[in-house]
Amino acid sequence: QRKLDAFKIENKELTGSNRIVLLCDTSYWGRRFGVMLFKDALSGTNLYWNYVKHETNQLYLDGYLHLLKKGFEIVAVVCDGRKGLFQLFGATPVQMCQFHQVAIITRYLTRNPKTDAGKELRAHCLLLTRTDKESFVGGLEHWHSRWKHYLDERTHDKNTGRSWFTHKKLRSAFKSLKRNLPYLFVWYEHRELQIPNTTNAIDGCFADLKNKLRCHNGLSDARKQKFIDGFFSGISG
Repeated sequence: QRKLDAFKIENKELTGSNRIVLLCDTSYWGRRFGVMLFKDALSGTNLYWNYVKHETNQLYLDGYLHLLKKGFEIVAVVCDGRKGLFQLFGATPVQMCQFHQVAIITRYLTRNPKTDAGKELRAHCLLLTRTDKESFVGGLEHWHSRWKHYLDERTHDKNTGRSWFTHKKLRSAFKSLKRNLPYLFVWYEHRELQIPNTTNAIDGCFADLKNKLRCHNGLSDARKQKFIDGFFSGISG
């Protein structure tokens, strides 16, 4: 801890006119300490990070605007599926991380769906990272035509006369895919921009950071922040 306290980190203010594909995501240590990272997918450079208690769309927009002011040309953004996030970046193409979409479907259906409809939908979703747009959309439409009546089934309460959809989670999983579909294959529609289809590069960076921090359990938030600043700045030793 004394060595960490004495260590000086030179804050490098990155500026440039380079074209970048911006990856952005947030990771947490507990409920009250998180870091939001903005990384260039093309060069692998960590461009900007911010310490947060809560992940908000406004903080993502602030980071995006900060990099624009520094002179970076952001040609595309890759992010998770937070509600309202895709619309923040104006005309900049936005790719939703396909692994995040698979994770959303898994939360609704679990890894082992009980119904045939759920099994087929999850199996199709698992093809997302390994197929093209036309094949995926065609398969999703075929699934919907096959299971439409099943999706529309309702359960009725004879006492109150009220009714509700019987397969709520299955409907939610399908609606999630339909809602996010315009953002799942932006990489395919703009192949000249070299947009990755996932945030794997940033997720891997967080995983590496947490593995290294795990060797120093018990650091105060201030020391932890200094460690992270050094890590993201590329300082070793």
